[in-house]
This record gives sequence, C-alpha cells and structure tokens, in this order.
Amino acid sequence: MRFNKPISDIAAISFDLDDTLYDNRPVIIAAVNAMTAHLNAIPVWQAKGRSFWSQCRNEALKQNSALAEDVTKWRQVALEWGFTALGFDTATSKQHALQAYQAFADARSNITVSDAVINLLAQLRSQYHIIAITNGNVEIDKFNLRDSFDLVLRAGIDGRAKPHPELYQLACQHFNLAPHQLLHVGDSLDTDVQGAHRAGCPSVWLRNQFAPYQYKGLANVEIDDIQMLKKMM
Repeated sequence: MRFNKPISDIAAISFDLDDTLYDNRPVIIAAVNAMTAHLNAIPVWQAKGRSFWSQCRNEALKQNSALAEDVTKWRQVALEWGFTALGFDTATSKQHALQAYQAFADARSNITVSDAVINLLAQLRSQYHIIAITNGNVEIDKFNLRDSFDLVLRAGIDGRAKPHPELYQLACQHFNLAPHQLLHVGDSLDTDVQGAHRAGCPSVWLRNQFAPYQYKGLANVEIDDIQMLKKMM
C-alpha cells in the first residue's frame, strides 16, 4: 500500500466493477464467444469473416461518435448496422440484433463474485455509502453483487463515461456530498483515477493491470489487493 496524498472525511466509497471487484477477462471472452456463436449460425454473417464485426463497430461509431460513451448501445447499433448491411429489412435486422445482443448479455453477467469481496463491501457499507460507477454493460441484478450497493451508476444510461466527471458528480448529488467526501476505487488510471480527480474526488488505484496508461496523475492511495481497503478505513 502506498499513500501519495491524504484522504479524510470520507462518507461514501464508489467502486469500478470490471477488473476491480472481479476478474473480467474470462467474462468478456465468454460473452464475445456466445455472441459470435449466435452470429455464425446465420450463414450470411459467417460468410463475411471475422473482420466484419470490427467493420460494424467502426461504421456505427463513425455515424454517431456519442456511442463511445455507451458500450451497450454501441454494440446494439453495430449489430443492427451489420444485419442491415447484409440486406435484411429494418424489422428483421432489429430482431437479429436483439437476439445476438442477448446472447452476449446473458454471458456478460454470468459472474460470481468471491465471498471475500462481498463481505468486504458489507463491512464498508456499515460505515459508508457504497456506490458502483461503471463504464461497462454488466447487469448487477443478475449476479451476487445485486445487494451490495446503495447506488449503481452506469455510463450511457446515467451519464457520460469515465473519465468524464459526470457520474461522480451524480453520486455526490445523490447523497448530498462534497466531492472530497467520495472516495473512488478502480483499476484504471485513465478512467477511474483521472475521472475521480476531474470531479474533485480522492481515489484509490488498484494496481492489478499491466497495461500502459496515459494519465500521469497520482491516486491518493495505491493498493495491490482490494482487501487492503480494510487497513485504510
């Protein structure tokens, strides 16, 4: 554990979800595989090859750059674009897109969070408001995090994606907090830590990813294990 800047007067703790409270890598792989299997059962889609899905995503974003703030909508629109490009009428394209997205979504939320993490959140919740702030499209009500939060905020549905400060600001407004009273915990310097700092909130960086980051700001605290939060609070 490394302390870079002091924190005090914390009244609420917000958590990123994917790769912070559970390992999201196998989840995403399973979800993408489920969607791909569904799509490849449609011969004209399969005939386009693996690169077609990337084309769909790129074209959807080219037509509406705001989709980058809502990964759920982006995937749905990209699927509709793909089926339309394959020659299906609007109604059939929407139907196929909905079914393909559902295959993805069912696997996307097929998650079991460890008892240790569930217990940690419950322990912290006895002292603080506990909030989820996510850029992802996981559906908390479908797995065992469903009862762990006082508030859940999702990019796209509730506001612009991190690192935009909007979701942090909404959390503060919901509980009538000053920004310095909301501590955000996440695995990404670029989205979690930068977003918190833009909103004036302190942050904890969970150093469990080895990807390069562009943001050069320092989190208030750096930890290597989510359970280290017990020692802070």
